[in-house]
Amino acid sequence: MMPYPIVGEIAGLVALGLCIAAFANKRDERLLSVLILANIAFAAQFFLLGGWVAGAISCLIVLRILLVRRYKGNSLVMGIMLAATAFAALITWQSPLDFIPVVAGLIGTYAMFMLHGIPMRVLLAVAAVCWMIANYLTGSLGAFIARGSSSRPMRLPFSASPETIWHGTEPVP
Repeated sequence: MMPYPIVGEIAGLVALGLCIAAFANKRDERLLSVLILANIAFAAQFFLLGGWVAGAISCLIVLRILLVRRYKGNSLVMGIMLAATAFAALITWQSPLDFIPVVAGLIGTYAMFMLHGIPMRVLLAVAAVCWMIANYLTGSLGAFIARGSSSRPMRLPFSASPETIWHGTEPVP
């Protein structure tokens, strides 16, 4: 499939809007709900721009978010998702640069399954740095901004208000 840069860029901008909405939430459950939609947009963006590993891992992230709601803290389910991430990377691998979204997917999987509140958001921010690099390498401006903007009104992983980070988080039930 040939890359479609304009449509891919639009998908990245949609993901940007969804990330703004997701990280503005104080409750983990709402954060996860909006992140499902954002990762559908990220998957579309990566596939449209030819980033097969990142697209496949973004699809797995949607599944991961759905599973973590029911199996939070379950090492076996987390291990299956880690293996699925590695397998997806193996079958879609194009270059050494594909290692970056793999690392992001692995870090995010651990954070979502084993952590909550502040520690989860900190590791998701680390994963976001990896995704920023992947977005930069893929050429998506909107998604690059979504993964790492420091603009206070955007309230993304790196710019959430102190109230959201310190007082507004609660564990996923």
